[in-house]
Amino acid sequence: MRPDDWHLTADVGGFLARARDFLHSRPALHTIPLTVTEALRTRGPHTYGAEDPVFGILERAGEIRATYFRTPPHRLNVTPLAPDESDALAAHLAALGLAVPGVSADRDTAAAFADAWQRHTGATPTLHERQRLYSLGTLTPPGPRPEGRGRVAGEEDREQLMRWHGEFVAALGAVPSTDAGSWADTRIANGRITFWETPDGTPVSMAGVTPMVAGQIRVAPVYTPADLRGRGYAGAATVEVSRAAVAAGAAEVLLFADLANPTSNGLYQRIGYRPVTDFAVYDFSAHPADHGRPRVWAIS
Repeated sequence: MRPDDWHLTADVGGFLARARDFLHSRPALHTIPLTVTEALRTRGPHTYGAEDPVFGILERAGEIRATYFRTPPHRLNVTPLAPDESDALAAHLAALGLAVPGVSADRDTAAAFADAWQRHTGATPTLHERQRLYSLGTLTPPGPRPEGRGRVAGEEDREQLMRWHGEFVAALGAVPSTDAGSWADTRIANGRITFWETPDGTPVSMAGVTPMVAGQIRVAPVYTPADLRGRGYAGAATVEVSRAAVAAGAAEVLLFADLANPTSNGLYQRIGYRPVTDFAVYDFSAHPADHGRPRVWAIS
């Protein structure tokens, strides 16, 4: 295929007008572009950074075959591609002179694009993370349930959310994509964070969700402070938000887990989550010194 089969735009509205049906056709595999473009549509183009986002569409014979987006300074996100499509995309982006610090996609697409980007630009790809996408089957709360209850975070919890946001980002070894106050305010306003709290009302874990788009809701983030782990709090918080997502009418409830963390993968499967497919995240660097630079993550 040809690199000029890919079409670039900076307008999220125009992108969604053309790509909406394609993205909605496979909500689980397209969960990231669905939730990120919804945030950009409702909260503005600089939701994830100061620079304008870019979007791309692969169209042949009048049919949308794939999409990509990038919200600088974050990595490129790509829907599933065949190897020749990955090569054409790399050639397309290289010809435009667009900066691509990394890629996130299903495992095969990410690997093919990383190889193609190296061929076309000389950049060195480094595997940053392997992830597994899960979809909820039958919700099965693990036992025994820890003492306490779930509670949706409110305005009185803003300082707690800001602190845990900072700890969560630091645990990832990342640089936050937005300030902690804005992150907390958005989630409080939409009731998107649930605490698990002990009987005396002390929050000990949190789980969040994305807004529902195309019938899917994704659980993110899940965080328990290090000194409180191993007590079932994360599982209890995840069950609470998963149950609420089902009650809200979600056809699919999804979450990602780092494959390097067998504890979380085991927990989610015990709760009732089933594997969908594996994803991979690569960083690109033209110089060895770049590998030590902080990574920027978007926490949607």
